[in-house]
Amino acid sequence: MASTGAGLTLEELTRIQREFAQQRGWEKFHSPRNLILALVGEVGELSECFQWLGDDGAKPGLPGLSEEKRAHIGDELSDVLCYLVRLADVCQVDLSAAVLSKIGKNAEKYPADKAYGSCAKYTAYRDDGT
Repeated sequence: MASTGAGLTLEELTRIQREFAQQRGWEKFHSPRNLILALVGEVGELSECFQWLGDDGAKPGLPGLSEEKRAHIGDELSDVLCYLVRLADVCQVDLSAAVLSKIGKNAEKYPADKAYGSCAKYTAYRDDGT
């Protein structure tokens, strides 16, 4: 395994996660239900990192946060991603294909010329008003 994650693909991460679980005999614990619950728990831990920061304390780039706090956020983000990737693998979902498909669907729902600068739900952009 490389010492940095530069250029790590979802396929490589999936393989690494699968091998990690296999080497520890954890497949029997990695049901979709268990992985979803673990994922939700990790999202909760990530949320705690931002819970009382307010918008000023959680600006893009996280200026003003200590390196220790930023490292902790990185750890929690990593936990979320690892469980998500493992869940997709166990459910036999090609996460790369699913993401590209979803981006395409969102592009149709939120055309740039209509949605630019707006946070309105996609139904506000439909021509038929539904």
